[in-house]
Amino acid sequence: MQAMRKGTPMELSLRAYVWARSLVSSLAGNDEAGEGVISTAIAVLIMAALGAVMWVGFQAIWDNASTQTTEQINTIGAP
Repeated sequence: MQAMRKGTPMELSLRAYVWARSLVSSLAGNDEAGEGVISTAIAVLIMAALGAVMWVGFQAIWDNASTQTTEQINTIGAP
């Protein structure tokens, strides 16, 4: 006959918790393959969006500066 395991109630509850968590995680099949790829793809998309917004802003500033420069040159050089 197998002897019963001895231990404090806290130790027994901890062992039961660890056993239950390991059982659940083994049944759930936590597959984290591809997590880094997905995170990298999200970071690349965010950087691309920021780059596009910065390019649009740069183009707007450049067009405004070009227009104002042309107006000033025409004002100074007008007969």
